[in-house]
Amino acid sequence: MRRARRGGGGGEEAGHGGRACAERTRLAIMAALKHRRTALERVEKFLSETYFTDCNLRGRLFGDRCLPASLSFFQTPRRIPYDEAVRQEFRPAKVGDSFGPTWETCWFKVELSIPPAWAGQEVHFIWESDGEGMVWRDTQPVQGLTKEGEKTSYILTSSLKESEPHSLTLYVELACNGLFGAGKGSMIASPDPDRRFTLSKAELVIFNRHVYELLVDLEILLDMAQLLGEENQRSFQALYTANQMVNMCDVTDPSTFPAARDLAAAIFSQRNGESQHTIHAMGHCHIDSAWLWPYEETIRKCARSWVTVVRLMECNPELTFACSQAQQFEWVRSWYPGLYAQIQDFVAKEQFIPVGGTWVEMDGNLPSGESMVRQFLQGQLFFQEQFGRICSEFWLPDTFGYSAQLPQLMRGCGIRRFLTQKLSWNLVNTFPHHTFFWEGIDGSRVLTHFPPGDSYGMHGRVEEMLKTVKNNKDKGRVNHSALLFGFGDGGGGPTQKMLDRMKRMSDTDGLPRVQISTPDRLFSVLEKESSQLCTWVGELFLELHNGTYTTQAQIKKGNRECERILHDVEVLSTLAVAQGGAFQYPASQLQRLWRLLLLNQFHDVLPGSCIQLVVEDALQYYTEIRRAGARLQEEAVQSLCRELLQPKAGSAESTLVLNTLPWERTEVISRTGPAGTETLALVTVPSMGYAIVREPLLPPQPVAVRKQEDGSIAMENGVIAVCLDMMGRLTSLRLGDSERESVPDGCYANQFALFDDVPLYWDAWDVMDYHLETRKPVTMLLKPLEITLAGGLRGSASFSLQIGKSSTLTQEIILDAACPYLRFLTQVEWKEAHKFLKVEFPVQVRSTNATYEIQFGHLQRPTHWNTSWDWARFEVWAHKWLDLSEHGFGVALLNDCKYGASAHGNILSLSLLRAPKSPDATADIAHHQFTYAVMPHLGSFQDAGVIQCAYNLNFPLHAVPASSAQCPAWSAFSVSSAAVVLETVKQAEDRPEAVVVRLYEAHGSTVVTWLQTSLPVKEAMLCDLLERPAAQGRLPLEQRGMRLSFTPFRVLSVLLVLRR
Repeated sequence: MRRARRGGGGGEEAGHGGRACAERTRLAIMAALKHRRTALERVEKFLSETYFTDCNLRGRLFGDRCLPASLSFFQTPRRIPYDEAVRQEFRPAKVGDSFGPTWETCWFKVELSIPPAWAGQEVHFIWESDGEGMVWRDTQPVQGLTKEGEKTSYILTSSLKESEPHSLTLYVELACNGLFGAGKGSMIASPDPDRRFTLSKAELVIFNRHVYELLVDLEILLDMAQLLGEENQRSFQALYTANQMVNMCDVTDPSTFPAARDLAAAIFSQRNGESQHTIHAMGHCHIDSAWLWPYEETIRKCARSWVTVVRLMECNPELTFACSQAQQFEWVRSWYPGLYAQIQDFVAKEQFIPVGGTWVEMDGNLPSGESMVRQFLQGQLFFQEQFGRICSEFWLPDTFGYSAQLPQLMRGCGIRRFLTQKLSWNLVNTFPHHTFFWEGIDGSRVLTHFPPGDSYGMHGRVEEMLKTVKNNKDKGRVNHSALLFGFGDGGGGPTQKMLDRMKRMSDTDGLPRVQISTPDRLFSVLEKESSQLCTWVGELFLELHNGTYTTQAQIKKGNRECERILHDVEVLSTLAVAQGGAFQYPASQLQRLWRLLLLNQFHDVLPGSCIQLVVEDALQYYTEIRRAGARLQEEAVQSLCRELLQPKAGSAESTLVLNTLPWERTEVISRTGPAGTETLALVTVPSMGYAIVREPLLPPQPVAVRKQEDGSIAMENGVIAVCLDMMGRLTSLRLGDSERESVPDGCYANQFALFDDVPLYWDAWDVMDYHLETRKPVTMLLKPLEITLAGGLRGSASFSLQIGKSSTLTQEIILDAACPYLRFLTQVEWKEAHKFLKVEFPVQVRSTNATYEIQFGHLQRPTHWNTSWDWARFEVWAHKWLDLSEHGFGVALLNDCKYGASAHGNILSLSLLRAPKSPDATADIAHHQFTYAVMPHLGSFQDAGVIQCAYNLNFPLHAVPASSAQCPAWSAFSVSSAAVVLETVKQAEDRPEAVVVRLYEAHGSTVVTWLQTSLPVKEAMLCDLLERPAAQGRLPLEQRGMRLSFTPFRVLSVLLVLRR
C-alpha cells in the first residue's frame, strides 16, 4: 500500500488517510490470528444451553411465555380411549406435580388462551415431563411429546392470525413410563413399580424461527470445524465462517441475522465432486413390539411416533419414513382409525413406506421354518390388502443373528433385498462387509446392506455422515449407503431438526452427499453397482446375546408347543375338509392364533430379553393357543373320524391313533382304558393318517431292566443298551447289534453341570466365554436311581439331584420298546441367581464339525476353536437335534423345547436353564418340565433317521377312545424319499377349495421324490411361499403321485385343487 506523503497542505489527503486507517484497522480485526481452540469454544458457548444463555443465541430461541389458563387431570390404571377419558372428572394440577406410579395413565385437560399481542408470531405449546405424552385436539391425536425423543413442543400456529382461535382446549395423555420403560437404576433393570413422573413445563411460548435456523447453521459449521480435522482446509473454512457469524450477530437485533445466514449458505452451497459418496437418508422409528414395556403400551408408542411423522410430512413433503411390522399397522388401524387414514394417504404418496414384509420383526434364530414362512405370509398379505403392494425388502435391524435359511424364505416371498445392522454388535470379529450378497444353505442369494453408520437411530449429524463413509467396508465396490434417522427402540422417530441438519448437507464440499431417499431407490442403485460385491455364505451369526437361546425357558417351550399345535390343527382340519361333509376349515380362528404366536416371536419376547409384564402376556397368549388349539383339534378329529368314534352298545373299546407326520410310525403310546387306567400299547400308524388299535402289537423284543449289584441299572430293548449309575449318568450306551460304545472310558454322559453366569451388562441377553471357566459338575444326590417301570413295553428309572444352593432336579430315564433313543423326562424346581445349567454328553466320536438342525435343514459348525470366528461360537443355537458323527457312526441329542447348545471336542452339551435378574428379576424362577433324548446310530444321521426321530419326539401320536369298528388304516399323504419332509398341510389362503402342502429336502442332497395323496386332487401346481402359482408350475397327476425335484435344502410349496 502506498505510504501517505508527509507534510501539510493535504486536507483531502488527510481525509483519505483517515479512511485508509479505518480500513487497515478493520482488516486487522478481520485478519486477527485465531487460536483454534478458543475459536471453537467461542462458537460452542454462543450455542450453549448451559453457559451465557443471558447473552448468547440459544437464550433467544423462545420469546414471551404464558401459562395455560387452566390445567387439570385425572388418573387411571387402564389405557383408555379418548372418548372415555374426556368424560371423567378432572382435578386441578400444576407444573411441578408428580404422577404415578409406573404404568398408570394421566389425562390432562389444558385450556389455553393466546395473548392478542402475539399476532404474527409462531406459537408453540411446550410440554416437558419424564413420561411419554400424546396431544389430542378436536378428538384426534395430533402430536407425540417425549423429552427423551427431543419432542417437547406442539406447533399451534406458524404465524398467529386474527382469524385463528386464540382460546382452545387440548388434552394430553401421559403414560407413566419413559421412552425406555421405567428401569430401577439402569435402563435394563427390572421396572421400578413406584416411580413418579414429574410435569416440569406446560406453557405457551413465542418460537423465534430465525434464531432456530441460525442455530442449526452454526451447529453444522461447528461440527464440520471439529470433525473434519486440522489437516482439512474445509475445517478451517467452517470455523472461520462460524466465528465471523458470531461477530456479525447482535442477538438483540434480528436484523443482523440474515447476513450471518448468508455466510453459512455460501459454505453449504459449495458443491462436491462427482466421485463423492451418496448417503440415502430415510426416516425410521424402530419400535420394539414389547421390551421394557408391555404390548399394550407399544400400541400407544406407535400412535405417538407415527402421528409425529405425519405432522412432519405435512410440513416436509420430501420426508420419507420406512416403517416395518404389520402387527403395529394393525394395532394403529384398530385403535386410531383417524390416524391410520392419514397414514394410508402418505403411503399412497410414497412417503410413509411399509417395509419388511413380516408380521413382526421376529427373532432370526429360534422360530421354526414354517413360523418364518408365516411371518412373511401374514405380513405380505396384510400389506397387499391394506396398501395394494407387498414389500420388496426384508427389514430386521435389531435381531440377534440371522438363520442361513432366511435368503430362500425371502426369495419365496417376493423379496430379494435385506437390511440389518446388528452384526456391528459383534463382540469378537468385525464383520467384513456392509454391502454384499448373502447366500443361504440352498444357494439362494439376496442383496444385503448394513448401514455403515452401524445404527438404525441416527440424528442427522455431521459426525454420523462422516462415520458412514469412513466405516464403509465396501469402498470402491459401491458408492451409496443408507442412513436411518429417528429415535428408536422405544419409539420417537425423526425430528424437524434432523431434517434441517441434512438439508444443509445435501451437497456440501467436504461432506458426503446426503439425499432423502427410499429403500427402493437405495437398493436399485446398489443393484446397478453390484458386479464387484462379495458373497457371504451361511448364517449371519451374532457374536453376542447368545444367552437368548436359553433365557425364559417357559416362553421357549410355549413357542415350540404352539408351533406343534397349529401344525396338527392345520393337518387334521385340512383332512377333515377333504373328507367332505359339513366341516368348515377354521381359517379365521387359525389366523388369530397364528398371529398371537408370531407376535410372541418378536425379537425381545421369544429370546426372553423382556420385563416380567411381557412374559406374563406371552405365557397368556400361549395358554390361549393351547386352549383354542385343543378345541379346534377335537372338532377336526370328530369330523374326520366321526364313524369311528361312536361307541357301539356292548362293544369293547379300542383306540383311534392319529399321526400328523409324513412317515409311518411304530411307537409305544399311553391310552386310557375303560376303567380310566393308563395302559401302554405298541402301535403302528401310517403317514399323515390314522389307525384303529384293538389288540396292540407285541414288541420284537421287550424292554429289559436290571439292577446290578453296585446299584447301577441296565436297560435294553434290542436296539440300544444302556448302563446308568446311581446318579443317572450313562456309563455305557451301545447299539444293540454292535459292540460299538458311545461313552468314552471313564466319562459320564447325562452329566449336569452348573456355571456362574454373570455377563458384562446385558443380563438376560449374554452368556460370556469366561462362564466356561466356572464349570461345577452337579453331584449332590437327593434320591439315588431306582427302577420305576420294570420293562416290557417301557422301562424307566428315576433319581433326584440337588442343584446349586436351593434347586432340585428329578429325572425319569425312559426306554421304549423298538425305540432307537433314550428319553430323559426332566423336572426342575429352579431357584438360582446368575447360574447356568447344562447337560453334557461326552461321546466316543471324533469330528471337526457338529451338525445342528435349523429351519428346513441343517448346518455344520466347528467343534474346535482354531480361529476367533470359531471360538466366538462357544454357545450356539439349534432346533430339534444336534449330531456329532464320524464315518459310519454318530450320536445325536434330541430335545422338545431347548435351543441353546454347543459341541466342543467330543462333548455335546444342551443348555437347559439360566437365571438372569434383569430386565425380569424373576426370570425362570419356576417349575420346569422338558424332555431330551440321546440317540447313537450307525451310518450317517441322515440314513439313521435322526431327523424323523426328532420330529417324533416333538409331535406325539394322538390317541382317542374309539368304537371297536373294524377299519383299515388310512393315510392322506406320503413321500417316497426319506430325504424329503412334508412339513405343512393347510388350506390355501384365498382358495377354500385348494390345499397347500410344503415340503423340504432335509438331507442336503439332490433327489427326485413322489408325493402321494388319497385326497381327491383334480389339479396340482407349484406355488411360492405367498401361494402364488409358479409360471410353468403345473404338475401332472400320475399313478405314483406327483413328481418333485429337489436340490439340497430346497423348500417347495404345492397347490392342490380338490374335487368337491
